[in-house]
Amino acid sequence: MSTAYETSRIEWAAREELAERMIPLIGRLYREHGVVPSILGRRLLGRSPAEILKAHRFTRKVGDQVLSPEKTLAVLEGFARIVPGPASIDIARLVTEFDARGGSYEDGSLDSFLRDELAEVMSAEPSSPTDVVLYGFGRIGRLVARLLIAHQGSGDGLRLRAVVLRRGSSDDLLKRAELLKRDSVHGAFAGTVEVDEENETILANGTLIQVIYANDP
Repeated sequence: MSTAYETSRIEWAAREELAERMIPLIGRLYREHGVVPSILGRRLLGRSPAEILKAHRFTRKVGDQVLSPEKTLAVLEGFARIVPGPASIDIARLVTEFDARGGSYEDGSLDSFLRDELAEVMSAEPSSPTDVVLYGFGRIGRLVARLLIAHQGSGDGLRLRAVVLRRGSSDDLLKRAELLKRDSVHGAFAGTVEVDEENETILANGTLIQVIYANDP
């Protein structure tokens, strides 16, 4: 019993160390290149080591095996070497395809595979920022806002700049911000939300959103 306990503890510590090594890579890829890595739709940005490992466990629900953290780290290191353009990239899909081809993570073939798979992103011209204004801020509008904020990356893609809506109560801005923070289906907003009532703005993870009130949006 003691040996099994110690083995389990050591195995967890090893996986946790791998997840800790992923975090700075994930952050740098996002901030500098606009790359948003995910595992079957679960974004890895801003996650703790335990949450990253939980995302790996989720892959068992759609396949026979749990995604290996060692392979995820290898793919992230590959991203850092080849520097793809802004994109949301599913690591689980890439690992599955690479393994199906019998690829090796030791001989450099992973980088060639990633360049081929991400050719469209690699060859894309640097994008210019595109400002986005949302008309309405109901549930769909707030979910779109969450996605835009989560993918702001280096700021070269879509940038949420404003929301146009009808004013409700006197504390309308505070209520809108609170609804952005918490969604009954999608849970809490991953980050911070601040309100400037004087200037009628919402600051969400560094994205400054001007709220424009209009009787006829």
